[in-house]
Amino acid sequence: MIAYLFVLAVGLVAGVISGVIGTGSSIILLPILVFTFGPKQAVPIMAVAAVMANLARVMAWWKLIDWRAFAAYSITGIPAAAIGARTLLTLPVNLINSFLGLFFILMIPLRHWLIARHFRLSLWHLSLAGGVIGFLTGVVLSTGPLSVPAFTAYGLVKGAFIATEAASSLFLYVGKLIIFGEFGALPPDIFIKGLLVGASLMAGTFAGKIVMLKLSERTFQHLLDGLLFCSGMSLLWAAVA
Repeated sequence: MIAYLFVLAVGLVAGVISGVIGTGSSIILLPILVFTFGPKQAVPIMAVAAVMANLARVMAWWKLIDWRAFAAYSITGIPAAAIGARTLLTLPVNLINSFLGLFFILMIPLRHWLIARHFRLSLWHLSLAGGVIGFLTGVVLSTGPLSVPAFTAYGLVKGAFIATEAASSLFLYVGKLIIFGEFGALPPDIFIKGLLVGASLMAGTFAGKIVMLKLSERTFQHLLDGLLFCSGMSLLWAAVA
């Protein structure tokens, strides 16, 4: 019981953080879920919880969704996530984690360099990014921060970024869940655990919206940089541990 309460408390905190910066809940929760339930259960539990967390962000910021960006990203990202989930056990995950970790850290200066030069991704670029990120989302445990440079380079910030990224991620994770279900990796007890963790994430997400409304755009950009750095370091640590 204490373990469950601890997981739910961490889920609430993770929900608040992801509600403020738009992503990061899986990076915070996954180590706790692996420790509590084991790696085989942690991935599908997190997938169920991620669907609920993204649904909460969509509900909280519904009016700010950029539907054109959502469509461009999702049309390639959804099938790519399903394909990635099928290849989950066939690729060297440590190598992928190392690559993603370095990518996240290098994106911090690159993101500011692109902003300073007013670089913007087109819908076509966003569609290509959706395919790549969708596939990686299916393969590895967490790629949430990958969508940060994609959507911010398109020009989305704060509520519009959170809403559009959440709507896109929601359908990517649904595709991943379908594959888990087909392969018998989502029995009722795992699904219920995912719902419980997801409920704590949802509660935190709505609390995070209150904080987000008080943030300046400059502070928001600093938080995104912090997320990319922490995400990169955690993936590098996971690759060598």
